[in-house]
Amino acid sequence: MRNLLIIFLAVAICSGMFCTQKAEAIDPVTIAILAPIAIKGAKIAAPYVLRGLMNGGKGLLTMGEDVLNIMRLPLGVIQSTVLAPFCFSDGLANIVKGGVAPFKLGLDAVLLPVRFCGVNI
Repeated sequence: MRNLLIIFLAVAICSGMFCTQKAEAIDPVTIAILAPIAIKGAKIAAPYVLRGLMNGGKGLLTMGEDVLNIMRLPLGVIQSTVLAPFCFSDGLANIVKGGVAPFKLGLDAVLLPVRFCGVNI
């Protein structure tokens, strides 16, 4: 086992010696030429990016609402047990809403990348 480890390390070190990384820089003149084209592209894409950010922000707000609704589950249990004669029906409603909230949160988490792409769901 020790010999296999030494051979593996030797191969890993030797393969690192033969792999050369090559860095290429962009000429400043090229950047100056391409900057107006990049600005035009950014102006064209700006409404779509803003729409995606707005829809994603709405998705994050609905996820926050679902996180707060999860807290209705323990509240409903307390209302339906300790405060049973007074708030039993409200406690059952809170238990149901608090029980559904984690599933809604999971669905919103799955749909969040789609919302950031600009789709309003």
